[in-house]
Amino acid sequence: MLRGVIARAGLPGRIVKSLGQFGVLWGVYFGCARLVDWLGWPIPANVLGVVVLFVLLCLGVVRLEHVEGVADFLLRHLVFFFVPIAVGLMDWGEVFARYGAVLLAAILVSSLLPLLAVGFLTLFLHRAR
Repeated sequence: MLRGVIARAGLPGRIVKSLGQFGVLWGVYFGCARLVDWLGWPIPANVLGVVVLFVLLCLGVVRLEHVEGVADFLLRHLVFFFVPIAVGLMDWGEVFARYGAVLLAAILVSSLLPLLAVGFLTLFLHRAR
């Protein structure tokens, strides 16, 4: 019934629906941020929020249509959230010039080791089966 009312309402209805969906996402994040602060866990609240949202979606507590529109919008525009980080890195030119080779080696090793570990573990598990 509510979906029919929103569909007939046009743009104002879509805005209200989007605000409601954003409220669900924000509520999950806010709850996880308070939980992390209260328990003193060394995990970012947004990471815990993604896990909690996944569990809520799997359990059916939150249905996909409750968050789908705003989540799709945020994912489509995800690249814009990295612009401030990229601009901030411009101030680190001297650090990259001085330690560039060490940073590159660290990035390569920290990328390749998990990739190889997961690959070999998968191979092992498939052969064991």
